[in-house]
Amino acid sequence: MPAPRPELVEGRLRGILGIFLAALVVAICGTSAAQTPPWQDIGRAATPAEVKAWDIDVRPDFKGLPPGAGSVSMGIGVWEGKCASCHGSFGESNEVFTPIVGGTTRADIERGRVKNLEPGSSYPQKTTLMKVATVSTLWDYINRAMPWNAPKTLQTNEVYSVVAYLLNLAEVVPADFTLSDQNIADVQKRMPNRNGMVFYEPLWRADGQGDVKNVACMKNCPVDPTIHSSLPAFARDAHGNIQQQNRLIGPVRGADTTRPPPLGLTGAVAASPVSVVAAAPAGGDVKALLSANSCTACHGMANKIVGPGFAEVAAKHAGKTDLVAYLAAKIRAGGSGVYGAVAMPAQPQLSPEEATAIARWIASGAR
Repeated sequence: MPAPRPELVEGRLRGILGIFLAALVVAICGTSAAQTPPWQDIGRAATPAEVKAWDIDVRPDFKGLPPGAGSVSMGIGVWEGKCASCHGSFGESNEVFTPIVGGTTRADIERGRVKNLEPGSSYPQKTTLMKVATVSTLWDYINRAMPWNAPKTLQTNEVYSVVAYLLNLAEVVPADFTLSDQNIADVQKRMPNRNGMVFYEPLWRADGQGDVKNVACMKNCPVDPTIHSSLPAFARDAHGNIQQQNRLIGPVRGADTTRPPPLGLTGAVAASPVSVVAAAPAGGDVKALLSANSCTACHGMANKIVGPGFAEVAAKHAGKTDLVAYLAAKIRAGGSGVYGAVAMPAQPQLSPEEATAIARWIASGAR
C-alpha cells in the first residue's frame, strides 16, 4: 500500500487540530458562562457623586470631618429654631427624649471618666454627654440624623455650632468659643467620658471568639421571664402604631399598639404579640403618614407629649370655619403660641395633599 503524501497528512492534522481548538473554546466559554454570578448584570456601579453623598462618616481620629466652624452663640439660634422643640432649650428634654446635658462635672472633665456612671451612683438618668466618649460621635450623628423631621438639612457650620452649644452647656468649652475642624482635636481632650470606652479585643480581631458567651437553652427553658418594664395601657399608642413604624425600610415585627394588650397573659407572652404587616400604600393610612414624618414623636393620639394630642386639637377647634385648611397650613408652616411657647417645627416635606389628609383626619375627630 503506497504511503500517504505528506501534504495530505499535514492537511488532515490541521483539520483535526482546528476541530479540537474549536471544541476547547466552546468548553471554556461554556464554563465561564456557567460561573458568571446571576447578579452580574443587575444594577450599575455607583457614580463618584453618589458615593460622595453617602460617604459622610466622621471617625474618632476626625478623618472625614469637613472644614468649617461654628460658635456657641450661633448654635443657640440653630438650637432654638430646629432642636429645642424636641430636646428642650438647654438639652434637658421635653418629656419625650432623654436629656442630652447633665450629670457631668469639672472633675470629670479633668480625669476623663464620669463619676455618675460608676456603680453605686444615685444620679437619676444617664445623659448623652455622660456616656459619649468622642466629640466626633456628636458631630457625626447630628450631621447625618438631625433634625428628626428633616435629617441632613443642617449646613456644616450649623453642625459645628450646635455641637459647640452642647459642649458649652456641659462646661467643656466657654461661651465665647468657636468650634472648628482646626481645634476639635483639642476639644476631644476635654470630653468628660473620653477615657470611659472599653476596648474588647475579640470585636476587633477577625479570628477572635466574639463577645457572646451564653448558650442557647434547648430544654426545660423558662417560658415566662420577668419583664422589668412595660408601657402602661394608656401610653401604648402615644407614638402611633408600632407595627407601622419604619415604613421606608420595610415590614417590621411589633405589637399592634392601637389595640389593648391581650388579657390574662403575663411576661414575655403579653409583651410580644408580634406579626408582620405590609407597608402602607403611599397616601393611604393617615397614621402611617404621621409615623413616617415623626409627627407622633411630639403628639400623642389623645394626650399631650411635647405638643397637644391630636384629639385635643380636634376638640379645641371643633366647629371652626375652614378648619381643614387652617390645620393644613399650620402643619406645613409650623408656629407657636396656640398651645404654649414650645414651637412646632415647619413640615415642608409634606405635600399640600398630605397635609390636607392629616388635617381632615384631625378635624374629623382624630380617630
